[in-house]
Order: sequence, then structure tokens, then C-alpha cells
Amino acid sequence: MVHELADYERAPEQCHLTGEQLRAALFGPSPALFGHVAADSSGEPVGFALWFLNFSTWAGGHGIYLEDLYVRPALRGSGAGRALMAALAAVCVERGYQRLDWSMLDWNPAARFYAAIGATQLQEWVSYRLAGPALDALAAELTGPPAAGATLTARPEPGTGRVPDRGDAA
Repeated sequence: MVHELADYERAPEQCHLTGEQLRAALFGPSPALFGHVAADSSGEPVGFALWFLNFSTWAGGHGIYLEDLYVRPALRGSGAGRALMAALAAVCVERGYQRLDWSMLDWNPAARFYAAIGATQLQEWVSYRLAGPALDALAAELTGPPAAGATLTARPEPGTGRVPDRGDAA
């Protein structure tokens, strides 16, 4: 269904996810991606939500960032999308997370659905992305000496994205 979503978003050539990659992300030793699946009465998957934790330094707590929400076209309007969003809202409430965030393409008619469940569009925030050669170039700056006046006290552990804290063994 991730490939179906990429096709719907007019970018099928950009989706390279394999089943193996998705299984590793969801069920590997240290998962950082989580998901919910909506199924019809026969148990056939009809939609999904993939999400991960974010953190608000202002609120001082975690929230959920919804990476992808997809319901197969034939089942849109069936309540599957609302059930997936309700499940994520329940996770937030149960765990004390203060918000559920996501982005969508500006042409997506799902804006009406999101408004109907009480979501508000954030006008003042602009999304940015660093990828490809620009990401590589910026990362390469860390291999040399720090810029004048800059210091780096902790780096993520290779392959984990986790920055050691003072309690970690060196």
C-alpha cells in the first residue's frame, strides 16, 4: 500500500521501499517506526498509518508525527481513515503525548477530512528538507575541524541515531 500511496501522490518513481525494509523498520531490534492497519470485515488490509515519535521542546514532551496515512480508494469514506486517526489520538492520550502532527500535499482533498475531525492547518510553519548531495555535503563538514567558535559535545552512535548521555559508558 505504500507504493499505492506513492502513485496517488504522483511520485511512484520516488518510492523504493521494500517489504524487507518495512519489516526491519517496524519489527527490528530497535524500532523507530510504528504502524496501524485498518482491515475490512474479511480481514483484508484497506489502509494504514505509519508514524514515529517527535518531541516538543516547548511542551516538554513527545508527540506523534504521522508520516503516512492511506486508505485504498474504494474504501475512502468508509470510516477506515477516521478509525486510524482515532487510534493515533488514543495512543497520544494514553501515553500523555500532547499532539499529533502531519503534513500533506497542498492539492490533497483529504484536507476536508482533516478539518472534519477537528485538525487545524498551520499556516505559519514551512517545511524544509535536506537530502541527497546537500545532506552529504553538510555531513562531510563534521569530519573536519569544527567551524570557528563551534564545538560538538556528543555525536549519535553509528547506526542508531542515539546520542550518548553522561550515564553511558564511553
